[in-house]
Amino acid sequence: MLRRIALLAIAAPRRVLLLAALVMIAAAVFGVPVAKSLSAGGFQDPTSESAQAAELLTRTFGQGDMQMLVTVTSADGIDAPAARAAAADVVAHLERSPHVANVTSAWTVPPEAAGEMTSRDGTSGVIVAGLTGGENDGQKYAKALADEVVFDRDGVEVRAGGIAMVYAQITAQSERDLLLMESIAIPLSFVVLVWVFGGLVAAALPMTIGALAIVGSMAVLRLITLGTDVSIFALNLSIALGLALAIDYTLLIVSRYRDELADGVPPERALIRTMTTAGRTVLFSAVTVALSMAAMLLFPMYFLKSFAYAGVATVAFAASAAVIVTPAAIWFLGDRLDALDVRRPVRRLFRRDAPAPKPVEQLFWYRSTRFVMRRAVVIGLAVVVLLLALGTPFLSVKWGFPDDRVLPTSASAHEVGDRLRNDFADDSATAVTVVIPDAAGLPPAALERYASELSRVADVTSVSSPTGAFVDGALAGPPVAPTSVADGSAFLTVSSTAPLFSDRSDVQLDALHAVASPDGRGVQFTGTAQINRDSVDSITSRLPWVLGLIAVITFGLLFLLTGSVILPLKAVVLNVLSLTAAFGALVWIFQDGHLGALGTTPTGTLVANMPVLLFCIAFGLAMDYEVFLVARIREYWLTLRPREGARGQEARAANDEAVALGLARTGRVITAAALVMSISFAALIAAQVSFMRMFGVGLTLAVLVDATLVRMMLVPSFMHVMGGWNWWAPAPLVRLHRRIGISEAGPGDDAPDPPLRVTSGSTVR
Repeated sequence: MLRRIALLAIAAPRRVLLLAALVMIAAAVFGVPVAKSLSAGGFQDPTSESAQAAELLTRTFGQGDMQMLVTVTSADGIDAPAARAAAADVVAHLERSPHVANVTSAWTVPPEAAGEMTSRDGTSGVIVAGLTGGENDGQKYAKALADEVVFDRDGVEVRAGGIAMVYAQITAQSERDLLLMESIAIPLSFVVLVWVFGGLVAAALPMTIGALAIVGSMAVLRLITLGTDVSIFALNLSIALGLALAIDYTLLIVSRYRDELADGVPPERALIRTMTTAGRTVLFSAVTVALSMAAMLLFPMYFLKSFAYAGVATVAFAASAAVIVTPAAIWFLGDRLDALDVRRPVRRLFRRDAPAPKPVEQLFWYRSTRFVMRRAVVIGLAVVVLLLALGTPFLSVKWGFPDDRVLPTSASAHEVGDRLRNDFADDSATAVTVVIPDAAGLPPAALERYASELSRVADVTSVSSPTGAFVDGALAGPPVAPTSVADGSAFLTVSSTAPLFSDRSDVQLDALHAVASPDGRGVQFTGTAQINRDSVDSITSRLPWVLGLIAVITFGLLFLLTGSVILPLKAVVLNVLSLTAAFGALVWIFQDGHLGALGTTPTGTLVANMPVLLFCIAFGLAMDYEVFLVARIREYWLTLRPREGARGQEARAANDEAVALGLARTGRVITAAALVMSISFAALIAAQVSFMRMFGVGLTLAVLVDATLVRMMLVPSFMHVMGGWNWWAPAPLVRLHRRIGISEAGPGDDAPDPPLRVTSGSTVR
């Protein structure tokens, strides 16, 4: 197939490029508006206990799918005429909206409940509105309502927050972050490519392939939104990954083509040879990366599923464009591929001659690899100890759920959240709601006993039930929520002072679950604390399957490429080891608050989805470089290896030379590709949503560590120690590989090419 693609590129390059341009335009027209169809949610397991309880509250009790909070603040107090008038105006406007299921405020609830909705100093009151529409439409309704009612009136300050506004402001902020990320990553990547390729024309080629991959993945995401929810954060991955992989793949193909020309191979043969070697490596790498990312489909949260959609689509477009468009562009441009070489005027300015080609043994990568292999044990152990030490902070990781603090402090939702946490006696975010789906015929006395027992749990301030409000086991007032019984179901609200995501909150949640349910009826818990627990449990219960699947995929694909069982095991271990520094940095910076948390608000926790997401993507990208390197090393090993079955010094010498030559040929490509990829991911650090900034830091560190410490030091150290055993496999697997294995030099690559003839200005076969 790759040979035919090369022949097609030689025969009809203009047609291939024209078709690619048409696909790019169509994909851009359909895909670019995708941001309007995406959501900022997807962190919750829709099959969990908390999700089922929330769905019942919405369906039966009209609580609304999402909560919007509005704070009204006056220096004269909430009972001042101006404050009352402002609150009444907001409440009336919300009640008129068809998208608001219910409205409660400090000015409309009974006096005994108003204290929970009023700040300690009496200057602020809160209005709570339950919005319909789910995560996608609820945030849109919140933004529209905020635009209508949130403005200051006669010295009264009005601010909007709550989870609905958090999602709305995350969506708006993410769209701005995308533009900022593009404005940073694209120019810097182009500068690096000019340095790597030399010519402006050659540098523009991978940027074009990247643009095709990005708009193609956007079109796929928009198509998927027609059937299911997709997270807006998947766009960040599409842009960063599309640009990075397109540059990786294009750089590998162009570099191999130039190597073939430098070896004196005619251009036609050089392009065919490039596509049947480097082109095969690109496709093999793309399959490996895509399957690693596809493993996220096993998680139920659509936040993680969305990254799987985006990752697979982006990899598919990047690889397809690289192997189809790149050879056509190379042949169409010909010598013009090196046009506008910026190095020539620079050399003339400094009166320097063009550098003469060096023998491979004099190249930096060859000499550095030989240096590492001469000290393999010392260097290898030192790097392993260093990476493990950098990863130790991850041992103290604590999981949390994203709230308003993921937004910058200037966002109104963050401002409202801080005010509720600091100025109000009871923060509604810490409350736990207990739902009794089957309460039909339940005696009031049984419900009272249950509410009384719940109120005795540590850090519980009160329990509001259909029969009354309980404090410390005693009835303290009439029912606060008169609609808390409907259609044979009931719910209770447990107010808490335990800080979210703390040990006290975990202990309290365990104690609440331990309270015997009324008359043995089933109960379901929801609220932020329960949602967080369900999300973490959902991830950890599936994590072994995901990690096992990735390991099996990695082992199987690398076995097909190398015919070895040692190298796949090495790849799995070293790829995991390369991520330790990134995971340790995430905890040390974003959980523990060091380095000023890089401008974000540390909460003492990490969003549980992010390390899983980081692992799947970074592991796949590490496999990208693994395939680049091992494929070239094996190419040399097949040439240098001694007689069948040799395992002594002769095999070790051949193995070491193959490793040194493989790194000499790919080291510059991998380093340049890693530099550009790190730029793409580092641009995510400019994001104002904290967990995307964390994602950018983690991916940048993972890529840089993998391309330097792992590929330059650990891989040659390990392969030197193992010697000829690197290529060992049991006899049955050897026979299996001979039948189904994938080779860097596939069958028919050395067959003579059909004769060339020229017709109508095109070269065809």
